[in-house]
Amino acid sequence: MAEGNHTVVTEFILLGFTDNVKLQVLLFMVFLLIYLLTLVGNLGMIVLIWTDSKLHTPMYFFISSLSFLDVSYSTIIIPSTLMTFVAKRKNISYTACTAQLFLFCIAVTGECYLLAVMAYDRFIAICNPLLYPVIMSKRFCLLLVCGSYFMSCMNATIQTFFIFHLSFCNSNIINHFFCDVPPILKLSCSDTYITDLVHFTCATVLVISTMLLILISYICIGFTIHKIKSTKGRHKAFSTCASHLTAVTMFYGTGSFMYLRPSSKYSVEHDKIISVFYSLAIPMLNPVIYSLRNKEVKEALRRTVARLYYSPFVPQRFRSPRRTKRT
Repeated sequence: MAEGNHTVVTEFILLGFTDNVKLQVLLFMVFLLIYLLTLVGNLGMIVLIWTDSKLHTPMYFFISSLSFLDVSYSTIIIPSTLMTFVAKRKNISYTACTAQLFLFCIAVTGECYLLAVMAYDRFIAICNPLLYPVIMSKRFCLLLVCGSYFMSCMNATIQTFFIFHLSFCNSNIINHFFCDVPPILKLSCSDTYITDLVHFTCATVLVISTMLLILISYICIGFTIHKIKSTKGRHKAFSTCASHLTAVTMFYGTGSFMYLRPSSKYSVEHDKIISVFYSLAIPMLNPVIYSLRNKEVKEALRRTVARLYYSPFVPQRFRSPRRTKRT
């Protein structure tokens, strides 16, 4: 369809990573493995938290919500990425690209808000332990998660509206493996100043507001831990925050580098590598981060395995005989 002297874009082409067939096969296997590990890890974490009554606490409710978001934006991205490795035509429709960007913005923004909520949860648990059950009630926790999703939808709606109200008439080739903000902005033949400003403002407000909450929470936590006299007590208090701090550092470090820049500063090839880390690797690693040094999760996993092992649905021949005490 033509409009004036320009051809209006009705679909985009995702270039992906490489045209080398052998490398494409290798990358397909790697990305498929990452996706499967992400699904198993995060869905396993959700099932474990919801089936083990001892994990029915605010902290694990937020972790299960985080796992849901990790599964979501991996599913939003990886199928189209796998398509770029095997399909001859690497096209994605204008509508599908819009939907992918919108859903991706919701998931990523939601993760920012949830990480901030989890920092607040740790602040209440460590600094006000006696009031923790009262403040972090089920209703309040649900409101925090719903509020995170609502703010994410608002952010995604604003950014998607401004980006896809631009004209795309010079090219429809996206030099990326999914529809992300920076490579799409590069294709526009319109003046992107307002859209750049909106995108940068939204990203800045999001990062600063959530990071400020995280920073204030951990400053208060640090002072409280410093007042604990016993080394064991300090270690126990800090161990509940270590996993969260690791996840925050990885997510905000790569995300800030990716989005808190003017569009003129984007380097396509470098951004692809960064995008792989924050959009694919981090969702895969989060279940490991939250379970590796977490005794409660390990014990819950042992209990679940034991229940399954002695389940009547497991044939007797697959079980080792139980030891009986000698009298």
